[in-house]
Amino acid sequence: MRPVTRPHVLLSVAVSVDGHIDDRSGHRFPLSNADDFDHVDRIRAESCAILVGAGTLRADNPRLLVNDPGRRAARVADGHAEFPIKVAVSGSGDLDPEWKFWHHGGEKIVYTTESGALKASAALGGLADVVALGSTVDFGALLDDLGGRGVDRLMVEGGEQVHTAFLAAGLADEIRMAVAPMLIGQASAPRFVGSADFPGGPAHRFHLEEVTRLGDVAVLRYFPKR
Repeated sequence: MRPVTRPHVLLSVAVSVDGHIDDRSGHRFPLSNADDFDHVDRIRAESCAILVGAGTLRADNPRLLVNDPGRRAARVADGHAEFPIKVAVSGSGDLDPEWKFWHHGGEKIVYTTESGALKASAALGGLADVVALGSTVDFGALLDDLGGRGVDRLMVEGGEQVHTAFLAAGLADEIRMAVAPMLIGQASAPRFVGSADFPGGPAHRFHLEEVTRLGDVAVLRYFPKR
């Protein structure tokens, strides 16, 4: 039996200069600009799957689609589905079947716990393939399952708990960080990552591969494992 190859994991995030990914208003706070949104759309089109946590679905109710029709057509011409697989992570399985995420695009997968799978399956019915990963969500097992499904490139779009989990487990291959020229100034506002024991601790420096200017946003491309 051939070993499963895990997908390349790219974490994508937009942050303010003071490191926040949102404010505390309860409404979606736009950090990016049109050029950055288009760049993210291109990366989505190049990905096999896009992953978010249930907290992001609850807060933003996103569709997570490739918006440019030319990019969708190019995917189909290359033999891929029009849209990448959409992946949600929820430890509790507490998922709303009315969220836009389930009703747009193609294949959807939910990764959850043994107990969460019962709740997610009951709520979603046939809207998604529900996969239990044990008593907790094992992100290594998640990548193994995606690799077994032929996913070789995974784009992770948040939120804080999910990004933290990938980095703490040493599973992130690449970080795309768009830095917006603004300050949130709210200590309790969500951040890119939370507290964790990260591999190598603060002494470990990431490799900076590229810096791109998109209007007033600076996009930094880091490789944590180098």
